[in-house]
Amino acid sequence: MARATVNGVDLSYEDVGRGGMPLVLVHGHPFDRTMWAPQVAAIGRPAQRVIAPDLRGYGESSVVPGVVTLDVFARDIAALLDHLEIGAVAIAGLSMGGQIAMEFCRLFPQRVRGLVLAATFPRAETAEGKRDRRAMADRLVREGMEGHAREVLPRMVAPRNIAALPAVADRVLRMMQSAHPEGAAAALRGRAERPPYEDVLAGLDVPALIVVGDEDAFTTRAEADRMHSLLRRSELVWMEGVGHMPNLEREAEFNAALEGLLARLTPPS
Repeated sequence: MARATVNGVDLSYEDVGRGGMPLVLVHGHPFDRTMWAPQVAAIGRPAQRVIAPDLRGYGESSVVPGVVTLDVFARDIAALLDHLEIGAVAIAGLSMGGQIAMEFCRLFPQRVRGLVLAATFPRAETAEGKRDRRAMADRLVREGMEGHAREVLPRMVAPRNIAALPAVADRVLRMMQSAHPEGAAAALRGRAERPPYEDVLAGLDVPALIVVGDEDAFTTRAEADRMHSLLRRSELVWMEGVGHMPNLEREAEFNAALEGLLARLTPPS
């Protein structure tokens, strides 16, 4: 683990390997960089560089209360890459991390050489969704993460996999329980303000990968197909018996798909 000060906050991150097109892994909410541990271990190696940061407010990075919008997260990632003297990257994100990756593509399209969107969607937040996220943010600050983590676990991991993969379920639960309430709340408030990203995806001309589970409580098949149609050079991997955490629930299949995308990219000169 390393640390860097960027945009006025301290970010913790993993930086493994030195070759290939650098791959940035952006975690979801309310998780941290350790959700990508299986991918860092399997893909990060001398011939492939992988960077997995803790977003501000999460993991071992600085906690910033209030409101943190997706563009702030995306600019933090760009500043971290500047700190590491990295230009172009492939960027992968899951759930909120996928929306941060889309925001990164909106702000820094010249830096994107590949895109992975897992268990996410490009539509803007609805009026009802804004109210729900703000109310949940207030609850997390008031009550902490414990109750919410246990309530939402069956929506994060497919119920069948909670029983079949207890170590995965326990990992996901512990990450949610350990998230800082103020950091998680700030991200929820910011995510309520997210714009639509359909036009961003339609404007990209890079290899892309979309991974969605058929038991995902948040991303539908229609949304997966929509992203696939917008991203002209994309592959869609539809995983049966998988919930909102395909990188953990179906680790080997997810890693193989990710390796396949990386093989399509031209390493920086």
